[in-house]
Amino acid sequence: MTYKKPTRYSFLPKPLDRLDFLGVFERDPFGNAMFIKRIMIAIIGWVTYFRYTLYNKLTIEGTEHLADLPINNVVFLSNHQTYFADVIAFYHIFCSVKWGFKNTIVPPVYLLWPRARNYYVAASETMNGGLVPRIFALGGAIQVERSWRAKGQDVKREVDTTANDRIAAALEHGWVISFPQGTTSPYAPIRKGTAHILKNNTPIVIPVVINGFRRAFDKKGLRFKKRNTQLSVRFKPPLAYSADESVESLIDKVREAIEQDIPKEKLTWL
Repeated sequence: MTYKKPTRYSFLPKPLDRLDFLGVFERDPFGNAMFIKRIMIAIIGWVTYFRYTLYNKLTIEGTEHLADLPINNVVFLSNHQTYFADVIAFYHIFCSVKWGFKNTIVPPVYLLWPRARNYYVAASETMNGGLVPRIFALGGAIQVERSWRAKGQDVKREVDTTANDRIAAALEHGWVISFPQGTTSPYAPIRKGTAHILKNNTPIVIPVVINGFRRAFDKKGLRFKKRNTQLSVRFKPPLAYSADESVESLIDKVREAIEQDIPKEKLTWL
């Protein structure tokens, strides 16, 4: 869609930042050191690698759609099955694509210098739910306050309008993973906020369809529930859309693209 020159942030004052060829003093839009972020991604990557290759089998399709993407202003819209296992798998794949691999994360040499311009949208209550989520948050979490859900209960509260600014800043800097249903429940409605992200930022949209994560891991995606499970991540071609489309039209396109239309056999006819 719209090309936007990637932003670059540094702890060094201008023009000294130009001397930082290795990115040692580079930071992200939220003030986090990119060097530390790469180390965190590498450590989490090594710790989780065998979850996708030995204890379970991960099948990847469609990474040819990622090979020539720009460094920024790309959003990946996916169905959601666990809090963290889905995102971690995406990070593995993004890093492997950066190193020139196609539809595989074997071998894990890409973790020697992983891609760090990755972000993912996550509920604040999820990321503040313990030490491990707080560590994962350092890998690029864009924390938002959900207006419809809190602590497992349906609620109604004001929309977190600052979330759009944070997502926009992340898109200007890199790639963003978003789960437009805002929940791990299958066939949940697409949230209107996703349409506003597309209308306001006109990013390249890569739809993603995942499967097997709900069977393999617990809801948080931290513990095994069933090993030797077939996991799949399928990247689809960029979604064709216009920022001038209505919110309802964009919601319909996203729901169809991530294959979350309710199957006919699951519909209850009155």
